[in-house]
Amino acid sequence: MQSDNPGMTHLWDVFGTDLRPLDILSEVVPSNGRTTGIRIIQTQGARGFQFSASTPHTLSFPASRIFLHCDLFPEEFSIVVTLKVMKLPPKKNEYIFTVMEEQTDMKVTLGSRPHCTKMESAQFWFDVSKKGLYLCDGNEWIPMIEAKEKLDYVEEYQNLVTNSETMGIEVFIIPKVGLFAAAANRLTSSAIYKWTDGKFISYQNIPTHQAQSWRYFTIGKKIFLAVANLEQNGKGQEFSVIYKWSHRKLKFITYQRISTHSARDWEAFEIEGEFFLAVANHREGDNHNINSVIYKWNPRTGLFEANQTIATSGAYDWEFFTVGPYSFLVVANTFNGTSTKVYSHMYVWLIGSFQLFQSFLVRKHWEVFYVGDRIFLLNITSHFKLFPPVHLHFYTWLFCSALDWEFFSFGEDYFLVVANSFDGDSFFVNSIIYRWQGYEGFVAVHSLPTFGCRDWEAFNTTTGSYLMYSSAKEPLSKVLRLKTV
Repeated sequence: MQSDNPGMTHLWDVFGTDLRPLDILSEVVPSNGRTTGIRIIQTQGARGFQFSASTPHTLSFPASRIFLHCDLFPEEFSIVVTLKVMKLPPKKNEYIFTVMEEQTDMKVTLGSRPHCTKMESAQFWFDVSKKGLYLCDGNEWIPMIEAKEKLDYVEEYQNLVTNSETMGIEVFIIPKVGLFAAAANRLTSSAIYKWTDGKFISYQNIPTHQAQSWRYFTIGKKIFLAVANLEQNGKGQEFSVIYKWSHRKLKFITYQRISTHSARDWEAFEIEGEFFLAVANHREGDNHNINSVIYKWNPRTGLFEANQTIATSGAYDWEFFTVGPYSFLVVANTFNGTSTKVYSHMYVWLIGSFQLFQSFLVRKHWEVFYVGDRIFLLNITSHFKLFPPVHLHFYTWLFCSALDWEFFSFGEDYFLVVANSFDGDSFFVNSIIYRWQGYEGFVAVHSLPTFGCRDWEAFNTTTGSYLMYSSAKEPLSKVLRLKTV
């Protein structure tokens, strides 16, 4: 290149020396090639480097080694790689090339999702359970490589002997402590199990009185577990109990007793920074037409206080969900004293309280879940509802005394598992897993033998994904493992 301008000629002499083909590998491999797992070879007249296949390799060098006269990294930078593979393995190899600031401390974190802040910027996290590699951009984890798992089949994993028949289970994680499952047992004691060495082990027993369900929730750093008791205690008192996790004792301790009437379910939710608990009161004596109560957390007293009563008829279940800026609470009514043909109601939060929004001729358990931008409201009386903000679509399925639904995702697929309990002759009934298949809706894909199935829970650990079901007819719950393809 020629220039009549001496200054331009000087600049070209300074920066032009960097504009040459570079042998990058030679910068990181000693001239004798003696680097662990790497050796210099020559094949068909071309010199190259052979890498050992036993372990992955990371090679790095400062940019100043190749840009000798310029402190700035060029806006355009091309790399040409000639790769020769002797034998193509039946798998896909993926490589990541990244440019990092000199002296950057690069590391890869394993295990559960770590924090991603400016301190972790440019760090990698490998999610063992999902087999994915993620890069922290200073704000969130960006997927670099994600394994797309698909459900192949379900296998029996653990038979969990329980204190008595189990009406419901609640699986939850206490940060820095572990994974737990609380069983709502029929007799006078319910058990909490901890996931230890790949299975549930008995951890704590809590006095209960025909417990129907547990609800785990948090308020700030406080951790709570509420039980819905159906019957009175030995003194003729009828109440349900909220337990608080003790970080010192590492167990749940009694925190607050609340008077209830044959309680079936608790629902915990937050609206505009305030915390609520709703109890489904089923009956008082022989009277099923009673009030269910919504309690509000008082941060001054540290207690839940009655905030609103709602008339219900044999209330069985509460479910809270949001649609955009709106908050909804739906109750499943089951019996008015003479008939099971009763309306269940949906309420919307307006000006500090719940107001009636819509009624349905359905009963028993509700389930709310999301598939993409669609919201589904599901009731086990065989009506399946798609709930956009303006209207409902109805679908119908045939079930065998279904008592519960559980929605879960696996890889890129969405599933529903139904707890079938009784077919009119036997409690040995298959429960079904349905997979979302777009235009076809949810399609049955797996049939699981169950006995008196009452409740399903889905959960994940670092070793895989699982389903757990409780039986209302025997003191045995089962953990099933989801196998991938």
